Amino acid sequence: MTIKSPAVEKESIPSEIKVLIGAAFVIAIGFGIIAPILPQYASSFDVTTAAAAFIVSVFALTRLLFAPLSGRLTEKLGEPIVYVGGVLIVAFSTILVGLAPNYELLLLFRALGGIGSTMFTVSAMALIARLAPPTIRGRISGLYAGAFLMGNIAGPVVGGLLATFGHRLPFFIYGGALVIAAALVHFSLARVRRRALASGQDDAGDARPTGLSVSEALASPTYRAALVSGFANGWTNFGVRVAIVPLFAVYAFGQYGTAIAGISLALFAAGNAVTLTFSGRLTDRYGRRWPVIIGLTVGSISMGFLGLAESVPLFIVLSVVAGAGIGVMNPAQQAAVADVVGQGRNGGRVLATFQMCTDFGAILGPVVAGLLVDQIGYGWAFAVGGLLGMLGVAAWARVPRPSEDPVVAEDRKQS
Repeated sequence: MTIKSPAVEKESIPSEIKVLIGAAFVIAIGFGIIAPILPQYASSFDVTTAAAAFIVSVFALTRLLFAPLSGRLTEKLGEPIVYVGGVLIVAFSTILVGLAPNYELLLLFRALGGIGSTMFTVSAMALIARLAPPTIRGRISGLYAGAFLMGNIAGPVVGGLLATFGHRLPFFIYGGALVIAAALVHFSLARVRRRALASGQDDAGDARPTGLSVSEALASPTYRAALVSGFANGWTNFGVRVAIVPLFAVYAFGQYGTAIAGISLALFAAGNAVTLTFSGRLTDRYGRRWPVIIGLTVGSISMGFLGLAESVPLFIVLSVVAGAGIGVMNPAQQAAVADVVGQGRNGGRVLATFQMCTDFGAILGPVVAGLLVDQIGYGWAFAVGGLLGMLGVAAWARVPRPSEDPVVAEDRKQS
């Protein structure tokens, strides 16, 4: 276990990263605004329920398919260009969604948004790895995740108020806000490019002569463990929690199920938010391994037993505890991946592969869980998610100290 000096916590966060954190909040609140409206908007084109639901899935699907390309673009063009370009693609595709005259174009524009989303997601991770001082990567990862979380909590509330003005208006508001956010990030990151050019770096503002390949990253036990835990996290918390928990609540608690599901999801987010206030500092002080193991264990066991909850209080408690556990895990996991890439290398493809694992879990989890519900019940659907999480724990239990991880140790030498 690595213990940092208290002086480490006084290191300041670079101004460029503060802008990225602010932009993350804008992006998340906008996503939260349109997420509840999208299926209803799609239904207004007189399509089937399955077609209306697919408008949500196509965004995640294009994120998954285009993640490798976003990694290559990040390495070729540099993070600032890809980040701003990705945000602008999401902005204009969102405005086009609001203007869509039919379902087919609605589907096309929403899919285009998924491409932009994976571009700014991968490049943002690369920017954090590049700009964040190694000693406070955990704190920065926690703040970045917290900005997304707060936006996702506030977004549906704002979206509900805007829905009274029609289905199209929220898309125009979100698209306009993203254009402003892209402009702010562009001018902030321009300082990075100017510093890069002043020091004789290339046009993309990238002085790193070689990129870190996926095969090289796979030599790191830390990276391999992060791929497993990322997949499990996507399966249970981005997939099953969103898609299956509301259905289970209605099944278990009848007419009050919808309200209880909403409370459960909100309190999961609350548990997550509370632990994010300190978990980033925790991983900077004590290292990445134990926060991931403890957080993922707590989150996986809680989610694994959720399908057996026969009382509302137990259901709520398990939801809060699961959120708290994932809040401890996430900053440590993100910081660990950033450690593998490091400040001296370009890791666009490495970060894209990690993002793909999470997205693949989020897409596959609800499908498999739904099949398990139909065949053998909710208990097994949640239990399988919990078991996958424990596989992630087992992978992290084998992660050595940073000095014994060949990829992380090499970057620390160069730093």
